[in-house]
Amino acid sequence: MADIPVRESVMTQGAVLFIFGATGDLARRKLFPAIYSLYREGKLAEDFAVIGVARRPRTEEEFRNDLYASIQEFSRYKAENDQEWQVFADHFEYKSLDINNVEGFHELRRQTESIENKFNIQGNRLFYLALAPELFGSVSKSLKEGGMLDGKGWNRLVIEKPFGYDLESAQELNVEIREVFAEEEIYRIDHYLGKEMVQNIEVIRFANAFFEPLWNNKHIANVQITLSETVGVEERGGYYDHSGALRDMGQNHMLQMLTMIAMEPPSRLLPEDIRDEKVKVLRSLRPFESTEDVKTNVVRGQYTEGSYRGQQLPGYREEDKVDPQSNTETYFASRVFVDNFRWAGVPFYIRTGKRLPVKTTEIVVEFKSMPTNVYLGQKHKLEPNLLVIRVNPMEGIYIKINAKKPGSESDIEPLAMDFCQSCMVGINSPEAYERLLMDAIEGDSTYFTRWDEVATAWGFVDRIAKAWQQTPDTLETYAAGSWGPEGAHKLLEQDGFKWWPVSGQDEDNVIWRVGGPQ
Repeated sequence: MADIPVRESVMTQGAVLFIFGATGDLARRKLFPAIYSLYREGKLAEDFAVIGVARRPRTEEEFRNDLYASIQEFSRYKAENDQEWQVFADHFEYKSLDINNVEGFHELRRQTESIENKFNIQGNRLFYLALAPELFGSVSKSLKEGGMLDGKGWNRLVIEKPFGYDLESAQELNVEIREVFAEEEIYRIDHYLGKEMVQNIEVIRFANAFFEPLWNNKHIANVQITLSETVGVEERGGYYDHSGALRDMGQNHMLQMLTMIAMEPPSRLLPEDIRDEKVKVLRSLRPFESTEDVKTNVVRGQYTEGSYRGQQLPGYREEDKVDPQSNTETYFASRVFVDNFRWAGVPFYIRTGKRLPVKTTEIVVEFKSMPTNVYLGQKHKLEPNLLVIRVNPMEGIYIKINAKKPGSESDIEPLAMDFCQSCMVGINSPEAYERLLMDAIEGDSTYFTRWDEVATAWGFVDRIAKAWQQTPDTLETYAAGSWGPEGAHKLLEQDGFKWWPVSGQDEDNVIWRVGGPQ
């Protein structure tokens, strides 16, 4: 049997992590594997513990068997050493609990104090609510009444999206949580902010002298943000039919990536300074003042029956738990403006949808074209320069420039200068939840959303949703497996632009893969 490596703590303090919803899909697919990866890499010392909390009964042995299965199926690291696994699994306990039963929380407190003594944990407690948002307030109240917040150390609350259904419900939810937790104790998680290349945007912008001087409306023609999915609604039909693409992806992931691209350099590299700059971007978004504004600048669509790689796919209205008459959008695209001195006049095009041909998240920064009436522009059709940031599933950056075609006298062709991070790191790149869990334990809130971010984003999105309610006839359709409704292409054509192909997309015989055009 291999020796167990010597482990060193990289944390200032240990903590007990409480996973509410411990028998759910998020815990199984993401949270438990993330904790195991942190442990295997020495980022969690021995002074940690995890208590899984859920309604359904589970023995300790059953819970740890579920944990093992989760690690073997979804973790970057597999449990190969029996001794090491037993040491790790010993940090996990389970509590069957009705979240409205305060006495159950008193029992949880006693269990917590026991495990804190066992692993010499100094009273630090992180509560991760992998639950429906309507339960956040009840759990917070029961934690307080059950004495769970009376430990000697810090308390932190991590909550998943969606944070409300609109601004009004988000405000109500925030009031409930703030009755128990202070704002600085609340960590609203958007896992896209944990992705390597999203976090890399700041470095690309602010650590490179040849980008920052060009990062403005004098040199950039437009920015395109694409988040495309090949899957349909899967087993989430009931939830999705009351949410739609706008609320499910637009209010959080899409606007968060936009803020990272458009924010000003923070005065200090402190969490609040960085989040201040993101809020300024959201406050600078040009609001849609009327239904006509929304019709002009936003396209929504719903997939119908189609095919993908030879497989027949059902339409959205045929999906399980979806209303056969549903007008819920599975796709939306929008032209957005950031009305400040840096970005005035530059359109940001955002699009997201289900049942599209390629699964990818990419940001394309298109620079303004060279003059067409002087020098090379008179003889050649020069393509605009592009900076492409690949977020998911391939991670990397490439820059497209124009260069002389080898062997020719003066022919010019696009050339991609490519950095493929996935090629270097491989499939073992850290997951977003690993970074964000570690940040929450360490008290770093940089990549979590603050309340004013959430509220401002909802205020922007609510105007779109309200206009759609008044104009249900604006819903377009697109065949499953296609690139969305025709209106999304016309949106860019009106401005003289086009959607650039994403990684893996074949368009006009140009395929953008790792390494650029082939």
